[in-house]
Amino acid sequence: MVQHVEQNLQLMTKRAVKAENNATKLKQENALLQVQLKTYKTENEALRSGQSASLAVVKQNADIALQNLLTVITNSRSSIKQLVSGAESLQLVADLLKSIDRISEMSEDGQ
Repeated sequence: MVQHVEQNLQLMTKRAVKAENNATKLKQENALLQVQLKTYKTENEALRSGQSASLAVVKQNADIALQNLLTVITNSRSSIKQLVSGAESLQLVADLLKSIDRISEMSEDGQ
């Protein structure tokens, strides 16, 4: 009976040692996973910050493009006004030239 109790004690000791080893391995794995989690959180925050910075750059570029577009619109309106004014002046010159032709025709007929 004593021998049987000793065998049970040895088995329980082996089980306890095995359980302690397993617990130690799990604690090490847990510590490693905690470090990885912190690393991933830091990386995630860095990516989010980078994304925010990228969005800010895109917004800034869009604002610059908008300002350039507004400048082009203003300049094109001015150019269009100048073209219309020039076309009106050319029409006036064309009308004057037609009148001169008529006047010269009348003068030749009147001689």
